[in-house]
Amino acid sequence: MEPRAIAILGATGSIGTTTLAVVRAHPTLLRVAGLAAHSRWRDLIGPVKEFQVKTIALADPAAAAAARASGDFPGVRILEGTAGLTEIACLPEVHTVVSAVVGTAGLAPTLAALHARKHVALASKELLVLAGKFVTAAARAGGTTLLPVDSEHNAIHQLLRGKERSEIARLVLTASGGAFRDMPLAELARVTVAQALQHPNWNMGPKVTIDSATMANKGLEVIEARWLFDLPESRIDVVVHPQSIIHSLVTLTDGSLQAQLSPPNMAYPIQDCLLFPRRLPCPAPQLNLAEALALTMSPPDPARYPCLTLARAAAVAGGTAPAIFNAANEVAVEAFVAGRLPFTGIPELVRQTLAALGAREPNALDEVLAADGEARRTASRLAPSLAR
Repeated sequence: MEPRAIAILGATGSIGTTTLAVVRAHPTLLRVAGLAAHSRWRDLIGPVKEFQVKTIALADPAAAAAARASGDFPGVRILEGTAGLTEIACLPEVHTVVSAVVGTAGLAPTLAALHARKHVALASKELLVLAGKFVTAAARAGGTTLLPVDSEHNAIHQLLRGKERSEIARLVLTASGGAFRDMPLAELARVTVAQALQHPNWNMGPKVTIDSATMANKGLEVIEARWLFDLPESRIDVVVHPQSIIHSLVTLTDGSLQAQLSPPNMAYPIQDCLLFPRRLPCPAPQLNLAEALALTMSPPDPARYPCLTLARAAAVAGGTAPAIFNAANEVAVEAFVAGRLPFTGIPELVRQTLAALGAREPNALDEVLAADGEARRTASRLAPSLAR
């Protein structure tokens, strides 16, 4: 059997590099057909040589030009821009596309991949938050599978296999609680970017790590779960689980709960997506049940995590409200990282942006993108009033 060909959008990020580790562990089953990144072309030199990749793409045209001029990619086609990422996602030989581009830049390539009947391992939760209506419709139309890479959604995907819809009562997403889960509330206004980036369990990119500290990421995941599993927000719960060993639970109609456990290592959900439906040894440490293992769970504190409450409200409002939430949060996190906004200003900026803009039901993807742009402009206008 020929190895399954994959394309990685966001190849230089943490998801991309972990994906390559999974491919490395299963060389007879997986191969890399294409790699795409934003601008870090030097980080592609090693993987291109190791996996003998013949086509790459860089979203930044200047980076693509530098890569071509470098002489480090002999015999490799170097594409650029959104069109280049889209071509990587639609290469004829590709079976599965790993969509791990941060933010909305991966939307067009991901939709194109679905229309081209590629299976998509989705790591960018923003795409379903922004355009879940259109992404899921494209998957249905193409008869392809959306495979969730997020550890929580992948856990649910595993737990639901072989179950009838009538058996499912509720979904339960677990949350680590982020860097400040035990900090006194009065101190949150003074925390630094460096502190926010010290996630206790996971090694992730800056945006996702800060979203974990505010629990905006869990709010996004509630919206994502609504689209992936076709359940309303009211049937999706969140619990704080500091150990990040239980990745999600499913409550069955008889009242029993089933959970998926594994160490906090993204190799597990990524491998599940790439080899689905097969199970093979994973290149990551396993749980050692011969050692003491403490697992605790508690409800999230709304005063500590207002972004979660705001995201739930956006999920209930529907339409363009989730896109507004996502865009405002991205602007707020960027302002916090740049030192222009206190940590507690992140949820406040999101709240003010949602209040300023009314949600509406989009009939076309352009309307969602317009709402995204309007939310970014509004948040940028409001941010100075919340400055440090």
